[in-house]
Amino acid sequence: MDVVQAIVYGIVQGITEWLPISSTAHLRIVPALMGWPDPGAGFTAVIQLGTVLAVLIYFWKDLGKALKAWFLSLRGIGRDTPEAKMGWAVFVGTVPIIVLGFLLKDFIKSDQTRSLYVIASTLIGMGVFMLIAEKVGKRTREIGSVEPKDGVVVGLFQCLSLIPGMSRSGSTITGALFAGFDASTAARFSFLLSFPSILAAGLYELYEERSYLQGERLAPTLVATVVSFVVGYASIAFLIRYLQRRGIGVFVGYRIALGLLLLFLVQTGRIEAVDSGIGVERDVPAQARS
Repeated sequence: MDVVQAIVYGIVQGITEWLPISSTAHLRIVPALMGWPDPGAGFTAVIQLGTVLAVLIYFWKDLGKALKAWFLSLRGIGRDTPEAKMGWAVFVGTVPIIVLGFLLKDFIKSDQTRSLYVIASTLIGMGVFMLIAEKVGKRTREIGSVEPKDGVVVGLFQCLSLIPGMSRSGSTITGALFAGFDASTAARFSFLLSFPSILAAGLYELYEERSYLQGERLAPTLVATVVSFVVGYASIAFLIRYLQRRGIGVFVGYRIALGLLLLFLVQTGRIEAVDSGIGVERDVPAQARS
C-alpha cells in the first residue's frame, strides 16, 4: 500500500464510519473497483481508531458526564440521573458485541464473510430495515430519556454490524429508531454507544497486527488513521445537522442502489466477489516476510 492508497482509505473510512452506509463495505468495494488488494479486516479495524478519536473529541462532554455518573452510580450516588442511565445504557449495550466479536473474530475476517455478494446483500437488507424503522418508529424520544434497557435493544442491533455491509451506525440508528428516538437523537445515541466497542476492536487489532503493521506498512496505516480522524470529525458534524432537518431516506436509497450496482458488477464479471489475493502474504511465515 502506498501513501495515495492510504489517503483514499482514510477518506473513505472517515466519511463512511459514522454515516449509516458501512465503512467496512466501502473499504472492501473501493479497492475492488480500483484493482487494489483488499486491505483486510485488521487494517480496517486499526484505522477506525482515527474515527474513534473524532467521536471522543466531538462528544467529550457527553462521554465524560456519562462515565463520571456511571462510576458514581456504582457507589449508589445519582443512579436515576440521565447521565447515569446513559452510562449504563452504553455499558450494557457494549457487552454483546464485545463477546460476539471475540467469539466470531475468525469468521468475521474470513474471505467468505467479506465477499461482495455478502456485502451487496447486507447493504440492501439493512437499507430496507432502516426504512421500516423510520416508518414505524414513534420518533418522539430525546437523549434525556435514554434508559439502560435501550442499551440492551440498541446493543443487540449493534451486533449486526459484525457482518460486513450492515454498518455499525446503520444498525444502531435503526435500533434506536425502533426504540422510539427521533433521527438526530438516534444518531447521537449511536455514536456514544459505538465508542467503546470500536475502541476495543481497534486496540485489539492493533495488538494482533503489531508485527504486520511494522516497517513499510506502518506509515500508510498512520496516514490512513490521521486522515480518517479529520474526515470523520467533519462527518459526525454533518450527520447530526442533516438528521435534525431531514430523515435517513437518502442513506436508504444510497445503500440499495449501491448494493444493486455491486451485484450487477459481480454477476457480469467486472469485479471479483472474493479477493483471492487477500491474506496470501500474511500466511507466509514472519521470517520469510522479513
